[in-house]
Amino acid sequence: MARGFGGKVAVVSGGSRGIGRAIAMELAVRGCDCLLAAKTESSLRAARRRIAEASGRRIEIVAADLRASQGCFEVRDAVGRLFGGLDILVNNAGATKGGDFLEQPDEIWDDGFALKFYACVRLCRLFWPALVKREGAVVNIVGGFARTPDPDFLIGGAVNAAMANFTKGLAARGKREGVNVNAVYPGLTETERVQELFEGRAAQLGVSVDEVRARAVKKQGLRRLGTPRDVAKLVAFLCSPDARHIQGTAIAVDGGATEDLH
Repeated sequence: MARGFGGKVAVVSGGSRGIGRAIAMELAVRGCDCLLAAKTESSLRAARRRIAEASGRRIEIVAADLRASQGCFEVRDAVGRLFGGLDILVNNAGATKGGDFLEQPDEIWDDGFALKFYACVRLCRLFWPALVKREGAVVNIVGGFARTPDPDFLIGGAVNAAMANFTKGLAARGKREGVNVNAVYPGLTETERVQELFEGRAAQLGVSVDEVRARAVKKQGLRRLGTPRDVAKLVAFLCSPDARHIQGTAIAVDGGATEDLH
């Protein structure tokens, strides 16, 4: 068990699959009890079973639509009822749609901000008193498009840039009140979400998914795509006592794909 994790409580939004599930798994095997929040109950149940069997920790789930404030309140209330407090909040939920900017109506933009940005803001606000009380940690999973905009993924770039700015500002408050706040920028990672993006781009370009994957790896000069566990191990470190002096930073886990971080 990693030092300082025994008996801590973590909330992971978007914890039913991909990077979120890997983060919850990593925290659990290091000693955390976890609450996973996502929209689809069947996926949450499968993730809970998998993580509980591997870790032996208490894993709870909340099936809620985090796009709406009510869903975020449901997560907050469940943590209070089931655990009585919180040490770690990981904001990972969020999926934005790529495509031709000229063909994307306001509704798609609203949906992108609702799940990734507003859910992050609401959960941070709702859990902040508990995090201050336990001198906890917040890690926000921010997409790399915040730093490297793409004309075919403008919603994702805008949403993630907003989340990055929010994280930096919240970290300044955390410095005063004893809460560590940092951001992680995953690059191309082998998740269901990236597979969906590859499929969408393939349909747009009229090529195979394998061709889109190969082009992406070549374009970024990668040895391989990332894995969810690559991200999860960094998140776990940032939530640990060993990272207590790391505050308000953003770390890319992208195999060196992002060369200019300004």
